[in-house]
Amino acid sequence: MKPKAPSFDELLASARHSAVHLEMRDTYAVLEEEEDLALWHAGKWTHDHARDALADWFALVSRTVGRGVTVRRARIVSEPVSEYVRFEHFTTPLNIEAGEDVRWLPRRLALDIPLPAADFWLIDARLVRFNLFSGDGDAVEPVLSDDPTVASLCASAFEAVWQKAIVHEDYYV
Repeated sequence: MKPKAPSFDELLASARHSAVHLEMRDTYAVLEEEEDLALWHAGKWTHDHARDALADWFALVSRTVGRGVTVRRARIVSEPVSEYVRFEHFTTPLNIEAGEDVRWLPRRLALDIPLPAADFWLIDARLVRFNLFSGDGDAVEPVLSDDPTVASLCASAFEAVWQKAIVHEDYYV
C-alpha cells in the first residue's frame, strides 16, 4: 500500500532547507475556492478577503520561512491568461508577503523543458507530493514519492522553469 500523502502542515514542517511548488494548470476548480472565485468574478474580491480566506496558508508559510526554509512557487501559464490566473495573480502579493518567492513562466517559453505530468511540491530535493486533479479541475488524492529519480526530475524541471520565469512584480496579466 502506498503511503498517504501528508497534509501541507506536515509536509512543510518536514522541510529543512527548501520547499518548491510548480503549478502548470490554467484553472483549478477546487471546492474551497468557489466562493472566493464568485467574489472575484463579481469584482468584490479584495486583499482583505484573501487574507481571511488564506490566513492558515499564509501563517504556515510564515512559520516555514521563519525556520530558515526557502519557499518558492513557479507557475507555468498560457497567454492570454485565464480568469483563474488573473485571480491568482491578484492574490500573489500576499503569498510574497508571507514569505514565498513567486515567478511566472509563459507556457510558450517552457516548450523545451522536460516536465512531470502533474503539479508538485518538492521538499528538500528528496520528497515529492504530486497534486492531482480530475479532468474537471477538482482535487483528487495526491501521490507521494521519495524515489530519488522522481525527485531529481522534479528538481531539474523546477530549476529550469525558475531560471526562465519572470518575477511576480514584473509579470503583468
